Amino acid sequence: MFFYRKKECTHSKVSPDKDACYCPDCGKYIENKWYLTRCSCCNVKRKTIIKFDNIVPETKYCPNCGAVQYHVEEVKSINFIDINFAVHVKQVNEERSMNRTQTWLERDNSEPVKLLGLNLNFGQ
Repeated sequence: MFFYRKKECTHSKVSPDKDACYCPDCGKYIENKWYLTRCSCCNVKRKTIIKFDNIVPETKYCPNCGAVQYHVEEVKSINFIDINFAVHVKQVNEERSMNRTQTWLERDNSEPVKLLGLNLNFGQ
């Protein structure tokens, strides 16, 4: 008997240039986020990686001052200078994925239904 591992969607068709959109493969609402690590001592940008689902700097010590401490900041809009230091995360927004609001308008009986350029009068 073979057990197949359930494959999760990688959202590969969601482009990083948009802030958020629905994935065409799985239908979930994906938010594109950029994160950057900075040294807590001298505030210099450090090259960022994702290690075991955590956002951490690539090196343990700051190349500028040698400090170990760092902080992670979310970048609202990425520019071409920060793209070498930042990491891109595609985050699923479950609330927007599952809860969809639909609205409709009640029409008057006096106005005709218009479909594709046709004027249809019901009940007259």
